Amino acid sequence: METPPDGIVGPEPGTLSPEQLQQLRDFKIQTRIANEKYLRTHKEVSLLISGFFREVLLERPDNILEFAAHYFTDPRLPEEIHMQLIKEKKGA
Repeated sequence: METPPDGIVGPEPGTLSPEQLQQLRDFKIQTRIANEKYLRTHKEVSLLISGFFREVLLERPDNILEFAAHYFTDPRLPEEIHMQLIKEKKGA
């Protein structure tokens, strides 16, 4: 068997073993489940994101970072989200 030019014999460095790959898959699945549970119990996150995207698409700002900074630091935003949550609960 000929030695590779870099002198490394065996699996590539950084290659995960089958057991490590399975652990990684399991971790990804559990993380997705935990994220989904969090988002389902925190409706305000969805309202913040959808509101932000709605405003971006309506205004189409040239500087998205500046727009985002203004949007998320608007002192009226918490009250607006709170009112939307109340509105959704009444409609449910």
